[in-house]
Amino acid sequence: MKNYKVLIVGCGNMGASHAKAYHEMENCQIVGLVSRGKASRDKVNGLLNASYPEFSEFDEALNATNPDIVCISTYTETHVEYSIKSLRAGAHVFVEKPLAATVEEAQQVVDTARECGKKLIVGYILRVHPSWIKFLDKAREMGPPYVMRLNLNQQSEGYMWGVHKNLMNSISPLVDCGVHYVDVMCQVTGANPVSVNGMGVRLSDELNEGMYNYGHLQVMFDDGSVGWYEAGWGPMMSDTAYFVKDIIGKKGCVSMVDKPAGASSEIGGHTTTGGLKIHWQDRDDQDNFTRENEFIDNSGEPDHDALCFLEQEYMVKSIEEDLNLDEHQNSAIQSLAIVLAADESVRTGKTVFL
Repeated sequence: MKNYKVLIVGCGNMGASHAKAYHEMENCQIVGLVSRGKASRDKVNGLLNASYPEFSEFDEALNATNPDIVCISTYTETHVEYSIKSLRAGAHVFVEKPLAATVEEAQQVVDTARECGKKLIVGYILRVHPSWIKFLDKAREMGPPYVMRLNLNQQSEGYMWGVHKNLMNSISPLVDCGVHYVDVMCQVTGANPVSVNGMGVRLSDELNEGMYNYGHLQVMFDDGSVGWYEAGWGPMMSDTAYFVKDIIGKKGCVSMVDKPAGASSEIGGHTTTGGLKIHWQDRDDQDNFTRENEFIDNSGEPDHDALCFLEQEYMVKSIEEDLNLDEHQNSAIQSLAIVLAADESVRTGKTVFL
């Protein structure tokens, strides 16, 4: 197997986890860490007990290291530029979600990857999560149409409020986190989204004018399914019912049951689950339930770092086995289109038809 030279771009929470994954992979060698601030690069080197070359400028790093894989975990506004430059330099690209700030730019990145014959994977971490894979499989057993209720609210405290405010300089919580969960909706239904409604509230004067830190979207599909997603960031957010993952079909419902995972803003709590509760609507002639609820224990599931390892294993596998990534890339564009439509609806007060 080839040893892949990997350039890590972005050394925050996600960048550090991806760097840890590549540090542990026998067939990969990190050739550089890129971030604007030296402190974040030093922190990653310290975490890994390593001394990987450090760069403050992306172009310099790309030219100096000639990587086989570029792993991008920066703010959204740099995703398109860094991805396209990497692809044209001959590298495969892993880029965190969302792929871009517009559908047109996302399509441009995908088109470039295809033109260059390089692999492009977007960081949809739930697609490699064993518990979420089971969740989707069980949900499909309930049969369409589906009612899908999902949220992820984060009660930002300490440095996390600074992280969230930086993110909201360019992107809302509804867009940033929403792509994961509308992707889940699309995977469950296999149907086409028809219309999107959104609403948002600005709960802090510390935000740029026009930005909101709480949002809610509703999407309708052409098979009759409906889904909603709720996302809020900030020190004022409630941590009650911040974790709702519930899918209902004709035969019953599947619920992802949370387990204590620390504060709602802690990154590990975004992927940690307790188990799956499965309810069947089977009844007798008196409408009493005749089938016991089932519970699937998710203990032993991978933690956040282990999930990032699975993502990067898949990145390398896609290269080694020349996997067709069309569905993955098209889904990344579709989920982005839905959350951007919700953002448009928030700002205009009108339903957006897709």
